[in-house]
Amino acid sequence: MVMPSTTHHIVLKMSNGYNAGISPKNANITLLQKAVKAEDVSATGASGAKKATKNKLPKVSILSTGGTIASKIDYRTGAVTARFSADDILKAIPELTEIADISGRAIYNILSENMRTEYWEELARAVAEEIRSGADGIIIAHGTDTMMYTAAALAFMVRTPVPIVFVGSQRSADRPSSDNAMNAICAAKVAVSDIAEVCVVMHGSESDDICDIHRATKVRKMHTSRRDAFRSINSEPIGFVDYLTGEIHTHLEYTKRSSHQLELIGGFEPKCALVKFTPGASPDIISYYLDAGYKGIVIEGTGLGHVSSEWVPMIERATTMNVPVVITSQCLHGRVCDRVYDTGRDMLKAGAIEEEDMLPEVALVKLMWTLKLSDDLDTVKKLMTQNIAFEINERSLE
Repeated sequence: MVMPSTTHHIVLKMSNGYNAGISPKNANITLLQKAVKAEDVSATGASGAKKATKNKLPKVSILSTGGTIASKIDYRTGAVTARFSADDILKAIPELTEIADISGRAIYNILSENMRTEYWEELARAVAEEIRSGADGIIIAHGTDTMMYTAAALAFMVRTPVPIVFVGSQRSADRPSSDNAMNAICAAKVAVSDIAEVCVVMHGSESDDICDIHRATKVRKMHTSRRDAFRSINSEPIGFVDYLTGEIHTHLEYTKRSSHQLELIGGFEPKCALVKFTPGASPDIISYYLDAGYKGIVIEGTGLGHVSSEWVPMIERATTMNVPVVITSQCLHGRVCDRVYDTGRDMLKAGAIEEEDMLPEVALVKLMWTLKLSDDLDTVKKLMTQNIAFEINERSLE
């Protein structure tokens, strides 16, 4: 296929996914076939038999937000950009139409670093609209860099009777090593399953064998580029999808389809901060956020959840200003306990809220959500220490 070029060379996309640049000098060009216009390609498959079967399949809505799964090379800049719509995903991965009666809708088309709290709310409302319209499952195509934040946001905001499945891709569709098709097909399998939770479905290994099904509040991107970058932290995955057979195998008990009535709860307070404590860091960092009018602060402490003794008075200042200070750990694995050492006990006396084995990013999203429901410090503390969307384990995973 002839591709756009920013040079004087002819750029061809080969069938193996790689590009070749050819000098036009002394080149002989033969037209093999004209491209088919995108609007002439049916997203439901080529045959009438498939279209007839389509109506008997579960209804799944793909909501596209952008990201690498819906991206390709922008030959103007040479960079990957979010350019595909939900329909483009269907045309690129026609196998999806054999799993479900698919409809597509673009909510926004951005790379995930441009995500904002108001976009989470908009996405949650769009999910609710699709479920009310009869969707048996939801797939959300999302960029991987901030997927864990958005997935956690929907886990807190949406009580769902059907599966809500986040899926992304570490490598764009242009690359021969792209994981977009396998991830999307496995996500579709989960979307028509009985797992009625907000979850993330991504490669479970570097091979094309399984995709793990992660709980939205227990998942984290742990590698910049590996296809199996996503890992469940302080928890096993719910299970996995065997790509070859399409079968789902589960490790954990999960919320089953139709266990809840659809409900949207609250929204998100954007003026919350996630602060990483480092040796010698000045407590003026906390002072800055307080003076700037922030409503809540999450601290990534060391080990069991510690900061230096110099930070304790600033934590006390925050709580006297009705600003909750939540403590998590940089260690990620394990749980916070500020009753072991003197500094930790002083932090608790100053009003710090321990967040058990919750991930720092999830604690931030939960605090944003909680503060939208109440600004009363006692109510915030009660909600933040309550297990709402599987974000807190009763016991630590060994």
